[in-house]
Amino acid sequence: MALPRFINTDVLASVLVTLVIYLAYKLFESWFRDYCSPLQHLPGPPSPGYVLGNIQESMTEDNARLHDNWKQEYGPTMRYNGPFNANWLYTSDVKALQHVMSNVDDWPKPEYIHYMLSQLAGPGILVVSGPENRKQRRVMNPAFGTSQLREMTSVFVAKSIHLRDNLARVAFETDAGSPIDVLPWVSRMTLDIIGLAGFGYDFGASNAEAPQNELTKGLDAVFRSKPSIFSFLKGMFPSLRILPFGNSGALRQVQTGLFAIGRQLIASAKKSVNEGAVDDSNNLISLLIRSNTVKDLPLSQRLSDEDVLAPEIPTLLIAGHETSSSAITWSFYALCAHPESQTKLRNELLTLDTDTPTMDQLNSLPYLEIFVRETLRIFAPVQTVPRVAAKDDILPLDCPVTDKKGITYRSLRIVKGQGIMIPVVGLNTDKSIWGEDAADFKPERWENLPETVRNIPGVWANTMSFLGGPRSCIGFRFSIIEMKAALFSVVRAFELELAVPVDCITKRTEILQHPMLKTDPEKGAQLPLLIRPYVSH
Repeated sequence: MALPRFINTDVLASVLVTLVIYLAYKLFESWFRDYCSPLQHLPGPPSPGYVLGNIQESMTEDNARLHDNWKQEYGPTMRYNGPFNANWLYTSDVKALQHVMSNVDDWPKPEYIHYMLSQLAGPGILVVSGPENRKQRRVMNPAFGTSQLREMTSVFVAKSIHLRDNLARVAFETDAGSPIDVLPWVSRMTLDIIGLAGFGYDFGASNAEAPQNELTKGLDAVFRSKPSIFSFLKGMFPSLRILPFGNSGALRQVQTGLFAIGRQLIASAKKSVNEGAVDDSNNLISLLIRSNTVKDLPLSQRLSDEDVLAPEIPTLLIAGHETSSSAITWSFYALCAHPESQTKLRNELLTLDTDTPTMDQLNSLPYLEIFVRETLRIFAPVQTVPRVAAKDDILPLDCPVTDKKGITYRSLRIVKGQGIMIPVVGLNTDKSIWGEDAADFKPERWENLPETVRNIPGVWANTMSFLGGPRSCIGFRFSIIEMKAALFSVVRAFELELAVPVDCITKRTEILQHPMLKTDPEKGAQLPLLIRPYVSH
């Protein structure tokens, strides 16, 4: 195919040569850092591929089983093959992880993660680090307070009832014994919840009669697609970002739509604030506008509309939509895989004589609490979290590690640029912490936890599901109440059963962890269930 006339072949050749030289330099720099790294002699798993290294296994395999196998063979701290087989560190040592999670400025997200998130979310709280992140958190924290969530619970419950009614209608219209894929219905519910509770915007996704709008289609396409290798390469090598490969076009289209909504909503919310009519608005954006304009907040600490507030719209969608959808879908799987838990939970939920519980009523149900904890322990939406050293550091260890030369380390010398993979699900199911039955789904374990779980540096329930430290998930309480509301409405109304044998369901990591059929991997994420109305005996 001939090149367009306006393209100068000499210029194109020069650009390509420059790119090749740059890539070669970056790869050599990475190789030289690894060659000089004190971690190169640590034991660790072999690499299944050059570009993604062991990240490929972390994305495609059951992380609980993978972590257990690796730990038995290599110990709690090991060498891990990162991008282009760079020597990364993989550790479940709680002292080391406490250090990393606490010193967030010294251990930020890697550049490739930063780039891929920024393509969709812009400079929101998920992407920025350092003083800018702290400034955003300072303004956003009040919006996630207990009193605010108490007000939002009515939205969670209303949309959960909408989910219940949608499932009842589909079950009625479907032939008896035909499976219903619950995942898209759960995803519609969580999108509507974050739209209404997040910023007072009704996506109308739960309305089965209304066609899906282009924005929600774009969001589905982004979250259901595998991360593009070209997007990964652009994240690793900034000079490649000028090339028209990967899903940059689709991401930009979704981002443009989200930012347009963001600017519109912020303008509306600010107008309400200025007119003194915001008292009844309890969505996150209205609360964010309110906390951003309090008199005692210095101007230097306030967030600008265009640069920061608008990006929080896609940030809330990314953090609050698909993560909740994944967790709730897995909770339905757990109910089906463990029918005794489903019966026990239903019996407890039916003790409340209401269809519209308050947050305090939901939090008063002990078995619902431990069921949610166990679900998020086993089925954390994010399986692993990468970080990279921003400067040279000393990583303390609770459990000494011995390298291939027989040298034992009680701490590890870290050089700037060193990557580390934090095993979220691995730590949540670590046998040395949780016991030999760590990988088993047992809500009752929460009635008598081993003392060792107290050492896990997580922000919630002695797990890493919402991470820990200053960069932990700011909206974890929002997600927990949302999940409880969904379980309350659905489990009281239906008996749920897997439409396939339990061993046909496997885990698939796209951006997040979703259920998938081993027999139909091409269809992607799905959870087919048999749904029958519950009849009291």
